[in-house]
Amino acid sequence: MVDHVGTVFLPGDTIHNLNKSEKTGKIIIGPGLRQESETIIVSKPGILRHKEPNIYWIDSHQKKYVPVKGEQVLGVVTAKAGDVFRVDVGGSEQATLSYLSFEGATKRNRPDVKVGDIVFARFLVANKDMEPELVCMDGAGRSSGMGVIGRDRGFMFTCSLNLIRKILSPGCVLLKTLGNGNRFEITVGMNGRVWIHGRSVVDTIMVANAISAAEFMDKDQIRAMCSKLADRFIVVE
Repeated sequence: MVDHVGTVFLPGDTIHNLNKSEKTGKIIIGPGLRQESETIIVSKPGILRHKEPNIYWIDSHQKKYVPVKGEQVLGVVTAKAGDVFRVDVGGSEQATLSYLSFEGATKRNRPDVKVGDIVFARFLVANKDMEPELVCMDGAGRSSGMGVIGRDRGFMFTCSLNLIRKILSPGCVLLKTLGNGNRFEITVGMNGRVWIHGRSVVDTIMVANAISAAEFMDKDQIRAMCSKLADRFIVVE
């Protein structure tokens, strides 16, 4: 592990001597970093993080989402223009979603998508020179849980991108602990949006508040909070 990991960097800083893959001799860079020739440059402020064997990114507290190809997001359909839908994903511009970008969709069998619907989708195209494009299928053409969700039920709220990365990390105990003795549906988008549907309105609000409160908690604090909430869930029943 290089000494740079865990260090705070500012935009414009350069990073050297990162660990490369033994097989390919390459480095994989994520959000907050960009490569110019042989130089790795920091593009946003934050802490340098590392995942074995050769993946690096900047852990930054931010709410403004920048689309990244392959990331799954929660969007809101704002309009229909011809054969595509316009989707608000919280970025600087809206993304497009073709009606053919759903599993089993054809010209005769169009998906049931309405303005105002929440869609769970992934970015097929996301770069500074092209309009962002979403699809509701994986590489094999299957929905894999993507598509329209939460019509007439559930609750969607927005949180920081840092919290999203935290609750999706393998080491986070929040969702697993909240699920002990309490049933709820949850969909998490990398753009800082979370959709929840609990057994009741009270359960849904409690889960949403627990997720929001967990951003700066450690594992023990999260477990203690979930333990207190477990009693409340039982009372509600």
